[in-house]
Amino acid sequence: MEKIELTGMRKSYGKEVAVRHLDLTIEPGAFLTILGPSGCGKTTTLRVIAGLEEPDTGIIQLGDKIVFSRDDGIIVPPEHRNLGLIFQSYALWPHMTVERNITLALKEQKLSASEIEQRLENALEMVQLDAYRYRYPSELSGGQQQRVAVARLIALRSRFLLMDEPLSNLDAKLRTEMRTELKHLHRDLEATTVYVTHDQIEALTLSDIVVVMNEGLVMQHGTPYDIYHHPSNLFVAEFIGDPRMNTFTGTPKNDGGQAMFECGDLSFAMPGDLQPKTGNLIATIRPENINVSKTEREGWLKVALESVQPTGASTILQACTEHISMTLLQPGFIQMDVGDFLWIDVDTSTVNFFDPDTEQNLKS
Repeated sequence: MEKIELTGMRKSYGKEVAVRHLDLTIEPGAFLTILGPSGCGKTTTLRVIAGLEEPDTGIIQLGDKIVFSRDDGIIVPPEHRNLGLIFQSYALWPHMTVERNITLALKEQKLSASEIEQRLENALEMVQLDAYRYRYPSELSGGQQQRVAVARLIALRSRFLLMDEPLSNLDAKLRTEMRTELKHLHRDLEATTVYVTHDQIEALTLSDIVVVMNEGLVMQHGTPYDIYHHPSNLFVAEFIGDPRMNTFTGTPKNDGGQAMFECGDLSFAMPGDLQPKTGNLIATIRPENINVSKTEREGWLKVALESVQPTGASTILQACTEHISMTLLQPGFIQMDVGDFLWIDVDTSTVNFFDPDTEQNLKS
């Protein structure tokens, strides 16, 4: 297992800066996901690691080998970086069968025929394409073509795996299955992996470490748990999660020595170790961290339902008072009517508070 290290990396396209300044170490054997909206710089970062783009400045090191350094004149081409690559575009040779698309790179490595056959059969079985071995890409659906690209990566068994939204064209059931297979692949190969996606579920389920990017900058670098529960700034808080985080702008008040956060009808206790500034604060609360009751409870806030959206395993509820609105998430398939009343109570241990000027988490 070997690490990937980027130091002082910057990449621009004319006047457009894609990655502003990036220092990033990916530990040996880690599965790191770069997550962010379109145009945030995540794919550019992956392409720079792969050698498909040259950064303006910086140093790229794979294992103990520097593969790029502008100052030292080092530019190692992609084919000599020992990388396994898979992109959203399938990049399949249209005149080659599934078998040849998967084994082409293996034959160039001069592997034995028995080793190539073993890797081919294993890869085809993992992506459920055993019966399509002799078909051409034009005879496959888009999802099947994507699975061939994944199989090619599996068969290559590189020290470093780079994946750019490899599951985006698969149906929901197969996407779930392939996430499991990619986790197994990473574990079996012990390869240092960089995975690029805009899909939060993929980032949270696959990763050891998540890097959230926006406008060419790293917003947060941490475990999936930390990214979800302890966002370092308001961008991460609002970007991560489905349904989205509830955001309230309110004022801290002192109630008999207890700091209280007040926003319209909503009021709840603030942590004792938090020293709020004078003026407004922004509080964020995940929909699943608001307790809900169908019957009145003392001290709980009465809200009216605006919409009910069952998703199967859970139900998304939109509720409001005279002054505020909020999203609630409840387990199970709930059947209620618009206009029904609920009573809610905030789990204050899960609330994050942000400075409205810097948008930084006050607990950080």
